[in-house]
This record gives sequence, structure tokens and C-alpha cells, in this order.
Amino acid sequence: MKYVSFSKLNWDDIVPLKKVNIFSMKYTNRLIHETSPYLLQHAHNPVNWHPWSEALIEEAKAQDKLILISIGYAACHWCHVMEHESFEDEEVAEVMNAHFVCIKVDREERPDVDHYYMSAVQLMGMQGGWPLNVIALPDGRPIWGGTYFPKENWVKSLNSVAGFYRENKAKTKEYGTQLEESIRRLSLSMGVEDNISVNRELLENGVEAWKSRFDTEEGGRMGAPKFPMPVNLDFLMYYGWIKKDETVLTFVNTWLEKMARGGIYDQVGGGFARYSVDEYWKVPHFEKMLYDNGQLLSVYSKGYQLYKNEEFKTVVYELVHFLEREMLDESGAFYSSLDADSEGEEGRFYVWRESELSTLLGDEYPVFAAYYHVNAKGYWEHGNYILLRDGSDEAFAEANGMSLEHLHCMVSKWKYKLLKARSNRVRPGLDDKTLTSWNVMAVQGLVDAYNSFRENNFLELALKNARFISEHQMQSNGKLYHSWKKGKSTIDGFLEDYAFVIQAFLSLFETTGDITWAERAAKMMRYVNDHFFDEERGLFYFSEKNATTSVGNHFQNEDNVIPASNSVMANNLHRMYLLYGRPEYLTTIKTMLKYITPNFTKYPMAYAHWGNVMLKLTEPYFEVAVCGINSNILLKKLHKDYRPNTLLAHCSDESELPLLKGRFVKGDDLIYVCREGMCQLPVRSSEEAINLLAI
Repeated sequence: MKYVSFSKLNWDDIVPLKKVNIFSMKYTNRLIHETSPYLLQHAHNPVNWHPWSEALIEEAKAQDKLILISIGYAACHWCHVMEHESFEDEEVAEVMNAHFVCIKVDREERPDVDHYYMSAVQLMGMQGGWPLNVIALPDGRPIWGGTYFPKENWVKSLNSVAGFYRENKAKTKEYGTQLEESIRRLSLSMGVEDNISVNRELLENGVEAWKSRFDTEEGGRMGAPKFPMPVNLDFLMYYGWIKKDETVLTFVNTWLEKMARGGIYDQVGGGFARYSVDEYWKVPHFEKMLYDNGQLLSVYSKGYQLYKNEEFKTVVYELVHFLEREMLDESGAFYSSLDADSEGEEGRFYVWRESELSTLLGDEYPVFAAYYHVNAKGYWEHGNYILLRDGSDEAFAEANGMSLEHLHCMVSKWKYKLLKARSNRVRPGLDDKTLTSWNVMAVQGLVDAYNSFRENNFLELALKNARFISEHQMQSNGKLYHSWKKGKSTIDGFLEDYAFVIQAFLSLFETTGDITWAERAAKMMRYVNDHFFDEERGLFYFSEKNATTSVGNHFQNEDNVIPASNSVMANNLHRMYLLYGRPEYLTTIKTMLKYITPNFTKYPMAYAHWGNVMLKLTEPYFEVAVCGINSNILLKKLHKDYRPNTLLAHCSDESELPLLKGRFVKGDDLIYVCREGMCQLPVRSSEEAINLLAI
């Protein structure tokens, strides 16, 4: 019988392989009972893997046995490499099993565990990444770690650490104590060195310093690799618009165009890869993550509102089609990611050979090859090409003597043919678990897309997912679960789950007028205040503050590829302050910002989402209440253009929400334009309201 490596397959794909008897597998460990596809990939390793649990830590303490924690995720290329080289090897497994209690962690399921041990590795003076491999004392305190190790180095390191511990237990435990204290200080010591107030000059100085790092030719930050960084794009778009800074606005437009035309974007099927390994957005690390695509759906929708660039509209529609086609569960939940690898090769699913393209496209191939650079510019490796574009469709059509409409017709036909042909290939592995925070990033993207284009399907998808979250992941008291798969909700929610759900539900309320979404957001806000808020520091913990865990809690403040949970909460508090008239929320925001302002001018890119709330506090910001039977129609006109400094809410009947209360007049349509609770006389047309919003 031919050997099949189940470590590279989605567990659901095993059943159809009729020739393989899964019960004849030589090894099965405790990961077999998990729902995470990443953990299931390792369920038949000869390593005696366990899933993370506090009970296991107690067991290791009782045995006085070191713990080996290996952290990764399903779409991680180097995680697959290390598994094949080491974790599938019986001799390596024998060493691991003999000396350690071996724990496998899906970093996407347990970001708290990942943060703790990543902090440890970085404090050891090493660069972080995945797979993340750490050896800890029996009580979970880390003492050694790193990322990917070739097989020989891995075995040598394991034996060395185990031997050192046997002979130097007291010294090893002393080091573990010191490292644990350093992690605690790094995660929780949030003293305010300089009490710098939020003001316009602070923001301007930060962005001016940031401009020196702009890659004005290709977009993004200078050099390689390049990450899309939707958090940065969102802030810079807002800043450039409200400050009328043409340098910033031009840079953002260039960034969005270059990504949409590059190999990082799937030119055939839509969707963005996680990053580009080069400085030209050409060669992606081919994995596709829900969190990237949900956020970029928002950014390109807003980008279309601002720039009216048809390329951005195309990206939005293709992104939604990608999510529907490849990431959507029948329940309305979205899956987490698509692997970079298929058939053991990175990118194989997405790249093309010249002969294949020529056969598929026939007489149109020369034009196709020029359009998508099937030439030296698009060449990757081993005879494969990455499809990418260079320049606008208008310029290409003119250079090739055709109308823009004819070009678009040809491109649509090409994409259909290639997508159909690609569907016959072996697909990349799918991580089909559902993460609450990532799902509502997609909800937010779909709401923003609906507000930009008024495509009903966008809103229907958003509502279906939000209802799924409400029914499966949210409990009656506002408590959330973090993960879900096949009807099973697991893991208590982290701050990121609450922050992004509150954000998305408020957006659904503002868009639909359905007060249910605002009420659910308010319920979760109360839960977060009770269970995550630290009164002494004025920040929100990442995990519930009274949770019993061997990994330390922390405050997540720095924005990265995903906004920091506390920065999302600060922006949520601002919206709740305006909707509900709660001045204590504004006080909390100002307390939170004391930890950010001293760092903003030095590292604005690491605090970009905080920059959004700072713009709301230092520049004109409006609340618009639209009341009347035709409020949705009036709101549609107000959404036509980019207005990041405006909160829009509406009702078609009496409402008890403070911002809308007492403003509905039967038989009339009224628009109230307000600023921090001070409202001008109501107007009856969108055009009049837009005039009042001019800055």
C-alpha cells in the first residue's frame, strides 16, 4: 500500500481515501480528540503529543518532567517542514518522549499561550516565529527555546537541555524564575514615563517621521518582506483625508494599487496572501488568512469611497466571492485559512506553466501573457509563473489598441477559464476551524463593502455570520467562546474576541438600524468591564483577569497585522460614548492613551489604530442621527463618500437609544448633525446634511 502522509491533509479529507485504513496507522496520540486541524495534523506522529491543559502542567510537576511546548498553525510552511523532518521520525520522537511531556499548541486557538512563550524566546535574544519550540520547567516556566530547527540540531539541543536540567536543577529553576519575572514585567508593567496629552502636533510629528519609511514607488514600508498591514492603511487613509495631506493620500493609493496588481493578490480567484517575500509584491508566501482578507475588504471598500478607483471595486467583489467560494461553512461561519502548500510544494496550486496557459487560452494567449507578465517579470522558479499586473487597465487597453470594455470582457473570460482549470488541482489544506475574532473582522469588511456598494448579498453574508456568532459563540450574559468547529464551541474568549465582536455589532446597528445589535454590543461591553478591565492601570487584560492559568496575563497594546485588542476597545468606547452618552467611556479612553502617546511619535506604525481614536479626539467628529420612514434611503446617500469622522445611526420608528431618542417625528424624515452631543437644527435632505459635515 502506498504511504499517505496524513500530516499534510485536512482531517475531513481522510475519509474519502477508501484504500487507506485509518485504524491501521502505527501511531495515534491524544491530539486525535481535538478539533483544530493543526493539532489533528500531528495526531499520528510517533511523538506522544498532548493538547495544552492546566491539568497536564500539574501532571508534569508531579513527575518532575520538563515540558516541551511546540506552537504553530495549520497554514505554516516551516511547521510542516519540521514535522516531516523531526516529528514524524521515530528516533527523534523517542528522544522527545523520553525526556519531555510534549505539548502541541495551535497558536490561533491559544494566542495567550503563544504570547507568553513568544515573549520568552524574544527575551532570550532570539527572533520569534513559527514553529515556536520552547522547553519549560515542570510548572510551565520557560528555560530554552527557538523556532525552526533542522533534525540534527533539534535532537542535539533536546539532549543538551535535558542533560543540563538533570545535573543543574537548582540553577535551571533560578533561570526560569528570572525569565518569568522578565516576562511579567514586559507584559504588565505599564508605567507612564511622560504624561503627554493627545494633540494635533503629536499626530503630525508621528506621521512626518513615518513618511521617511514610505516606499513611494511600491507602497508599504521600504524593503522586504512586505506585509499588507491593513491597520496602517486604514489610519493613513483617515489621516491623509482629514489633514488634506496629498503625500499621504498618494502613498495610500499607490500601496493599494500595487498590492492589487501584484502576485500577493490572487489574480485568478481573489484574496490576498499573508505577505510578499520581496519588495515588489511579486512572490507571496501563499497562505491566505481570514484576518488579512476581512480587514483588506474594509480597506479597499473605504479606498473606493475615497479614490473612486474601479480597481478597488473589483478587488472588493472578488474578495467577497473568494470568501463565499472557499472560506464559508454552511452554518454561515468562516474558516480560518488556506495553506501555502499543496502536494508538498509551496504555491503549487496558484502558479502556472507557460504551456498550460497557452493551451487554455489559445489565440488570446499573447495578449494574456502581456497583461499578466508571463515573461521574465512574472517568472518565479522551476518553470512556473506568478500572474501579476503592472499599470492600469486604461493604459494597457490604449497601448494594445482596444477599448477598456473589450479588455475587461477578455479578463473576465480568462479568469473564468483559469479558475475552472485550477479547480481540478489538488487544493491547499484548509483550516476549517472558526475563530470568533477573525470571523467578525470579515463581518466588518462585509458591512463596509455593503455601505460602499449597496450590494445586498454583502449585508446578507454579514448578518448570517453575526447571527452564527450570537447563537453559537455568545452566552446569555455576554460571555464569548473563542473557537468553534462542527457544532462544538471551545476555549473562553479573549479580549480580541470581545473587541472585534463589539466593533462589528455596532457597525451592523449603524447600518441596519436594528437595535438588537447595539444591545448585544452593550451587553458584551458590560461583561468586558467586569471581567477584563484593570481599574488600577485603566487597561483591559487579554485574558479574563481571574482566570487560573500557568501562563501570565498581559495587556495587548501594540498594533500589528491585527489591531491591538486595547486599541480596538478604545475605538469601541468612543462609539459607545457617542451612542449612549456615557462620559465615563471618554475618561477611560484618555487614561488608556497615556500609555500610547509617549511612543506614538517614535513608532507610529505600531500604534496606528490608536491613531484613529486620537484623530477622533483632535479633529472634527460628527454623530448623524437619521430618523424617519425613509431613513435607510437617506443613509445610503451619506455612505456614498468616505467619511471616517462620522458616526451614522438611523431609525424608522421611536428609539430608546440616547443618540436617537426623541428625534423620530411621524410622517417626517429628519437628519440631525451633532458634534459631541451638540446638535444643529434638523435638515430633511442628504445634501443639506453633507454641507453641515464639511470640514
